[in-house]
Parts: sequence; structure tokens; C-alpha cells
Amino acid sequence: MPHCNGFAVLRTAKSYNLANYDRVRQCIIDGLRHARQDARPLRELPTLSRHWGTIGQPLGRESPKVKLHQDPSQALNTVTGYGPGYVEVNKVRHEHSVIIAPEGEIQPWPVSSFDALEPPHFEALRRLDPELVIFGSGGRLRFAHPRLTTSLTSERIGVDSMDTQAACRTYNILMSEGRRVVLALLIESEAPA
Repeated sequence: MPHCNGFAVLRTAKSYNLANYDRVRQCIIDGLRHARQDARPLRELPTLSRHWGTIGQPLGRESPKVKLHQDPSQALNTVTGYGPGYVEVNKVRHEHSVIIAPEGEIQPWPVSSFDALEPPHFEALRRLDPELVIFGSGGRLRFAHPRLTTSLTSERIGVDSMDTQAACRTYNILMSEGRRVVLALLIESEAPA
């Protein structure tokens, strides 16, 4: 099939019937595959296709237990997996709350539950000099009360709350871009049945 510019075809199409849609979709997929083969990144970033599917394939549902992979040439702290009650950083499993920065040691974060959060827990993150703190609130999205994060926001340090899965993915992407990001992950132990 000759190379075509699917975006140009889409702009010039007079009707959006199913035949045009399939033709445009195939042109876009072919164009992206062609562009991906020609692209030469400066350094390899975590490939989203490993977690989100490849072009033209259905995404499916995300598994509660996910393995993320890091580029072995990087010496930065990377989240390599997570699941209920744990997070894996550089292929080392942690079953307690942790503070992760791109460089340095993984630090334990002395928080056992969301309700136990206090302002000093967030004040401890300031000494890492981040431009952004990502707060992973566990299995579901919960926002820390603004009084807890005042020490960070008063210093113009951004604070973003996410569930653990989104926080891990976002941290990996921002860290690979060279951003000064700190990940504060709340790992709550499973309640006994």
C-alpha cells in the first residue's frame, strides 16, 4: 500500500461514511508505524505500548497486578511493578509506604493509613527539593486535605493526588523526562478477612 497522509485524507474527506473511516484509519496506522520505524529517540523512554497496547490492537482492561520495565542503562529509581499491598522499585519489592525520588535511596514513609496523614509527613518531602510531589493515595483516588500540604504549596511545590497505579505511571514518565519529581506512595496493608 503506498504511503498516504491519513490526516490530510481526513481533512479533505467530504463525507465520513464507514468506507472513508476505514481507509483513513488504515492510512493513519500505516503512517504512524512508518514514523515509528524512522524515529530515533535521544534515549529510550518507557514505551507506552507495553502497557497500553499497540496501534491497531484493542487495549483491554488493565490488570490489578502490573509489571513495568525500565531501560537497563538508566541508573534512576524506576517503579517496575505494583499490586495490592506492594510496589516494586528497581525490581525490589516494598510492602510499606515509601518516598521515591529519581536519585538516591528509597525512603520509608512512616504512614500506615490515609487517616493517619499529618502535616509533618508532607513537610519531610520538602528536603528533597522537588518541583512536583505525586501523592499515590492507594487503590482509589483520595485527596489529601490542603492543610496537610501547605508546607509544600507555600514553597510553590506542586502536589498532585492520584491512585497508586496512575501515580506510578506518571512518576515514571516525568522522571524519564528529567523532571524533579517525588513520589509519595501510601501502601496500606490489607485488612484481615
